[in-house]
Amino acid sequence: MNAIFEKLMQYTDVAFALAVIGMISVMIIPMPPGLMDLLLTFNIAFSLLVLLMTIYITDPLQLSVFPGLLLVLPLFRLSLNVATTRLILGEAYAGDVINAFGQFVVKGNYILGFVVFLIIVIIQFVVITKGSGRVAEVAARFTLDAMPGKQMSIDADLNAGLITEDDARTRRQNIAREADFYGAMDGASKFVRGDAIAGILITIVNILGGLGIGVLQRSMAVAEAAQTYTILTIGDGLVSQIPALITSISAGIIVTRSTSEDNLGKDLTRELTAKPRAMAVAAAVLLGFALVPGLPSLPFLILAAISGTIAFTAQRTQDREAVAEVEEEEARPAEEKLEDSLHVDPLEVRLGYGLIPLVDPAQGGDFLDRVTMIRKQAALDLGIIVPPVRIRDDITYAPNEYTVNIRGIKVAGGEIQPKSLMVIDPGYAEGEIEGTDTTEPAFGLPAKWIAPAQQEQAEMLGFTVVEPPAVLATLLTEVIRSHAYEILTRQDTQTLIDQLKEKSPTVVEELIPDPMKVGGVQKALQNLLKERVPIRDLQTILEALSDYAGITTDPDILTEYARTSLGRTICQLYQDTEGHIPVLTMDPDLEKT
Repeated sequence: MNAIFEKLMQYTDVAFALAVIGMISVMIIPMPPGLMDLLLTFNIAFSLLVLLMTIYITDPLQLSVFPGLLLVLPLFRLSLNVATTRLILGEAYAGDVINAFGQFVVKGNYILGFVVFLIIVIIQFVVITKGSGRVAEVAARFTLDAMPGKQMSIDADLNAGLITEDDARTRRQNIAREADFYGAMDGASKFVRGDAIAGILITIVNILGGLGIGVLQRSMAVAEAAQTYTILTIGDGLVSQIPALITSISAGIIVTRSTSEDNLGKDLTRELTAKPRAMAVAAAVLLGFALVPGLPSLPFLILAAISGTIAFTAQRTQDREAVAEVEEEEARPAEEKLEDSLHVDPLEVRLGYGLIPLVDPAQGGDFLDRVTMIRKQAALDLGIIVPPVRIRDDITYAPNEYTVNIRGIKVAGGEIQPKSLMVIDPGYAEGEIEGTDTTEPAFGLPAKWIAPAQQEQAEMLGFTVVEPPAVLATLLTEVIRSHAYEILTRQDTQTLIDQLKEKSPTVVEELIPDPMKVGGVQKALQNLLKERVPIRDLQTILEALSDYAGITTDPDILTEYARTSLGRTICQLYQDTEGHIPVLTMDPDLEKT
């Protein structure tokens, strides 16, 4: 079936030419009533199809053949009028469709039918056709006036590299098509007006001709002739004018349609519900009408309820969208400026995409919380201000790869199995456990990756079980301890000095800026951190520097004096729970050798 349809679609040009010839033939060749029923039904169906097309398009150029349809459809209707006139006047019967419109639609009352017919023609001729014709005329004029500016805009975008040559060519073609479309619509709207006038004249001629034939040729009474031929003529007029009215409405919609992303129905719904307050006011007014004595309450109450429901629903939808927009804006990462790309992060962790769950709270990751604790603990243990740790994903990394960078330079890295557990032998584990051999990254200890189901077995054997986030956190902690002297900047040193100055201004003023500057203090602090000596007791360090800065300015020698002043702090780092420090001594004779 599809193959046959595709084959027929190859000859649509021939079919259209034959259809136009067929329209002309209908005027000349007498048609049986059954065939006329089919043609009249097709006329109504095709007019409805055109109307629906104009409703669902988002751009008038999507139906650029519409001006041609405004010529073909009136021609088709006029040819049907000629054929039905021949049947009505010749046989007093023109098929079931016309008879149904004459008998059922207007209930056999030819005066009622004539009034309905006139109203339809007036609506079409005075309101829709005239309005759409004026809109088409103005649109054609404005489109032509705007063409030079649009052409210049396209050329400017092309020269600026914003669009390609193909895009520019397509836009120019669309501008030309738009001008041709509205120009053709300006002329084609005259066909619609002529069609309405022709409908009135044909109806009058049919009524007069029917009366003449009925009275003079068929010896009917005037009332009988009027009843017979007028009903058929009015039915014929309605059958032809209703599709004509539909076509006129289609023309009005398409010439007043602006380019949009959605069809007319969606645009109409979105814009009418964009102001819920207006709909709420309308509901209140309708409710007021329902309370007016003498007016039917039920219709107004129903419409008031519908309007109020729409207003309430639209307002709730807008509130939800507003909240969602705010949340999305807050969740959206700030756009990086060009200056930011030149900035080197003091401390950075880069991850492959497979390790993102470790840092994403939505997926159960707690690494960010661990980083916060690490920074606090480093401040307590080392006495330095650890800068924020920038965590980024890197698509160039393997899925489970990571690196820890200081000022953009890798200082540690490796791979982590995010869905496994790391086990380490603390020295007293009994037995072996199956797993993938690896190395603990912080201290270089031999370890294994095991499945979570083996955790209980590993703990029973005496292994230390570590989760993937803890592995990464331990490494980060060790990196901070080992490279604290690199992390400490001159600005950090100044911040520490300023904090001390608030409590002990004399100590700071005695040392800085004379005899030492901030840079010299930073160098001494870095020397201490390089040997893993905490600098939390900054007051003692600065007092020692003040005592000996007048003797020497060598930061290495000053560091020795500062270390001596921190003797108690250093001893506390290495003493056991009983306050003893294990010492390994050598025999003097062995030292001499």
